[in-house]
Amino acid sequence: MVATAKNTGEGWSSRSAFILAAVGAAVGLGNIWRFPTLAGESGGGAFVIFYIACVFLLGLPLVLSEIFIGRVGQTDAVGSIRRVAGQSNASPAWSIFGGIGAIAAFLILSFYSVVAGWVLYYAGTMGADFIQAILSGDPLRGALAGESRDQIQQRLSDMFASPMLLLVMHLGFMGLTLFIVARGVSSGIEKAATYLMPIFFVLLLGLVIYGAVEGEMGEALTFLFTPDWSKLTPPVMNSALGQALFSLSLGVAGLITYGSYIKEGSGLGSTSAMIAIADTCVALLAGLMIFPIVFAVGLDPAAGPTLVFQTLPFAFQTMPGGALFGFLFFVLILVAAVTSSISLLEVPTAWGIGERGWRRPKSALIFGIGAFVIGIFCLLGYNVWSDVRPLGFWSLFAETDILDTVDGFTGKIMLPLGALLTSLFIGWKADKRLLQTTTGLSPLSFGLFRFLIAWLCPLAVIIILVTGLFPSILGA
Repeated sequence: MVATAKNTGEGWSSRSAFILAAVGAAVGLGNIWRFPTLAGESGGGAFVIFYIACVFLLGLPLVLSEIFIGRVGQTDAVGSIRRVAGQSNASPAWSIFGGIGAIAAFLILSFYSVVAGWVLYYAGTMGADFIQAILSGDPLRGALAGESRDQIQQRLSDMFASPMLLLVMHLGFMGLTLFIVARGVSSGIEKAATYLMPIFFVLLLGLVIYGAVEGEMGEALTFLFTPDWSKLTPPVMNSALGQALFSLSLGVAGLITYGSYIKEGSGLGSTSAMIAIADTCVALLAGLMIFPIVFAVGLDPAAGPTLVFQTLPFAFQTMPGGALFGFLFFVLILVAAVTSSISLLEVPTAWGIGERGWRRPKSALIFGIGAFVIGIFCLLGYNVWSDVRPLGFWSLFAETDILDTVDGFTGKIMLPLGALLTSLFIGWKADKRLLQTTTGLSPLSFGLFRFLIAWLCPLAVIIILVTGLFPSILGA
């Protein structure tokens, strides 16, 4: 006898509420931090254009697939997949990829909260600096006045060296995430998205305008949209492919879970397209926000992961109004991190409600505390346990600390595996009539969708999975 999942009984108040929440789930550190980092390291234009192609040829079909599963299933990811499988005369064992997604979301949340804690610290630091600028009578001065570039860069190392500071920031961010999720879909997640996403877009557009006025927008546009195809090497294409899936939060069952709260309507195709377009626009705007500032002060666009925490604070020091806009920049990243972390906690929370019958506050608390504890191990890997290598026996993770090991394991294995099983399930097992009726696609669009999800998506995700496990294939 196949186990049945309990419906949560919760739902979005409107289509726009779902879109805001889904965009918020997708928009996070992957867009604001990871995309500009990869674009800078990969030479700009060729990477960006290939990334956009990957979003619409691979990411969009998977977005639609996940939302479809949730819309039909009306419960947690595991239960929703089981119900779709039942209606498609497929094995309930397919629900395993819902479990993989829930575990991946839980693990990602554990280190995501730690990284978001860094953002919280920098937002507080830049906020205090801006208040000091106001009190000194010069609110439009540069950020961190009087500090040398070495001192600004040293801030990150000093933060990593302080377990207590990292712990407090981690606790503060996880506490906020837990509070929102525990309040429920309408009173917590939807309300947070309704307030935070408009704030996010206002801040993003404001900072893009600031970069256009004070920075080198022409140089940034050339860098991002003029392709040098000689730079589109196999490793760069693989990075773009992985970023397309990562930035849309695919493989962690977040959109399955959010899709289960859709109570009315069947036209999911246009909704999925809006989510993919909004997410891609945010990534591109993040590049147009960051690179004009980088080029204006002669910094290296290929600075890598230190771009946000070490390079840009120095850039804000040299620019008019840097104290204010540096503060707003980190507030922007913090808002994006919150909307994503909510969806990460909601996936296992929904599983606890649907599969275990727990009440929402209990489920959110169990998984929130669990992720917080794992996060403590991750943050200690930057100081007192800096020599610990959890998977040191595996050559792929032989030199990675605790946080990077959890990040690498989920990103290289669990997310691609979840996306692969999703594409195979929808492409080959899901009932075609149910799929077309629920998605609301025209016959032509449905045929294209079926081809992409059944053939192109599995092939592309297999490439990500194999090259992630065996990077020497790409010469990495």
